[in-house]
Amino acid sequence: MQTREPVGGARPTSRDVARAAGVSQATVSLVLGGKWRGRVSERTAGLVREAARELGYRPNLAARNLRLGRTRTALLVVPALTNEFFARVYAGAAAVAAEHGFGVVVYPSPEGVGPARDPFASARAALDGVIASSMAAGALDAIRGADLPLVMLDSDPADPASAAQVNLDIADGMRQVTDHLLGLGHRRFVHLASAVPSWTFEVRARALAAALGPAPGAELRTVPAPLDVSGARAATERALTGAAPRPTALICDDDILAAGACKAVRRLGLRVPEDVSVTGFDDLALATALEPELTTVRLPAERVGEEGMSALLCVLRGESPAPAALPVTLIPRASTAPPGR
Repeated sequence: MQTREPVGGARPTSRDVARAAGVSQATVSLVLGGKWRGRVSERTAGLVREAARELGYRPNLAARNLRLGRTRTALLVVPALTNEFFARVYAGAAAVAAEHGFGVVVYPSPEGVGPARDPFASARAALDGVIASSMAAGALDAIRGADLPLVMLDSDPADPASAAQVNLDIADGMRQVTDHLLGLGHRRFVHLASAVPSWTFEVRARALAAALGPAPGAELRTVPAPLDVSGARAATERALTGAAPRPTALICDDDILAAGACKAVRRLGLRVPEDVSVTGFDDLALATALEPELTTVRLPAERVGEEGMSALLCVLRGESPAPAALPVTLIPRASTAPPGR
């Protein structure tokens, strides 16, 4: 039988076999490793073997050793090392890794958004797997090319590139924010939206628009801002001094943006929350350092890291972890109040 090769003549990988057979990479690993009986049907095993034959796939023994935990090292790729959220994700992942004799290496994607380069001469030779937090899968092409299992955190669940995913219920968090502000009587809103192109911020924008759409009299303007305090301050000043009626509430994609928004409000001689209510997202330490303290959505960052590392360990054992969607919680504080108080 003439074999088919992936586009470009590259050596076929287990991901290619999984795609051709219509199964997960974990299933391919079970079948080709002879551990499928009792876990995979005879028909599915046959599909995998046939796809492997047609593609000319041969298991990479070095990569197989990695699946068995030879290096006992995972790579955690994050957009930045300066954000407290990702430090907490690392802490959770490292705690679970230590319980299983693994280590976690942290690697920031260049300039915060990617693409991430392979941090080693060969990721396959140095790592057992990759965990990527809050990044587009396309930013990880160089690392994925090493045919390592990839677990995506806070990322698009429709992306087929990952072996497992752990997400936060970001949409529900934004719904909690809007319910809180609508309940206080607010109807004129500005969404201070992160200018970083990321699935998690896209979800916030869609959820906010959907939540405010049915609210009688609700008005929403979206103002993009760089993900830093000074950029958020400048964007907020423009939003508050424009020709449109002044908003009574600023809904910020992140606590850092909210900090910049609060600075802008004060510089314009206004008060939080008497003149403008402000909300954030993440519940960083910054949220309680601000005065007044910030109403925000608490994200369980440590648990995201824990679940991500646990999912990677499952994949390395040849198992298929169920997708996780972790709940988030609104923390009302003093930065929100009824309009015109």
